Amino acid sequence: MLEISDLRKAYGRHQVLRGVSLAVRPGTIHGLVGANGAGKTTLINCLYGLEKDFAGRVRATETTRLVREVTGLVPYEPYFYPRLTGREYVEFCAQARGRPVPDLRGWNQLLELPLNQYADEYSAGMKKKLALLAVLVQDFPYLILDEPFNGLDLEANLLLKEILRRLRDRGTGILLTSHILSTLTEVADEATVLVGGQVQRHYLAAEFGTLEADLLAALHGEKLGQLRELL
Repeated sequence: MLEISDLRKAYGRHQVLRGVSLAVRPGTIHGLVGANGAGKTTLINCLYGLEKDFAGRVRATETTRLVREVTGLVPYEPYFYPRLTGREYVEFCAQARGRPVPDLRGWNQLLELPLNQYADEYSAGMKKKLALLAVLVQDFPYLILDEPFNGLDLEANLLLKEILRRLRDRGTGILLTSHILSTLTEVADEATVLVGGQVQRHYLAAEFGTLEADLLAALHGEKLGQLRELL
């Protein structure tokens, strides 16, 4: 299990995370929901080890290894070195972790990427699929996916949802963020809502029916009153 306990992070006087706790269990998809500035990316960076100066605890409970050693990350905006082909990018990601160069043929029959072209010339959707390919072929027990549906067309969106379900069914634990609330609730088993760097509420899948209305009230409570006057 990936465990976050009482996580607090500040930049100077600006407190970004205020005592956040949540857990990502094996064989589950945990949605992380919140508006821009709620602290989602900061939480991910702390969990993955990209931020060091924070209070609280992050750990993988089944092992003494660091979270990033057992977890694959797809960031919101993956970076690709110039003049590196898609194939070379995936090989580089594996070799950087001391893993053997993977056979890409099976996964790429699904994702259909031009692996011999330069990655920095890919479209936004192709770049997101390439970043996904680089973690999928490494078979991590946990995945952190920050807005993985961003930039994908309908066909790729549907395929990714099925991939996530099958990864969950084989025991992978997944932390998933998405601004597309309906997509997140279609695949997630539970969700944590962040508002102002704090956990507003934790939802199980059976409670997702109230999530959108609760989030709307939390983020736009005052505006809803104005909207009632206008409409």
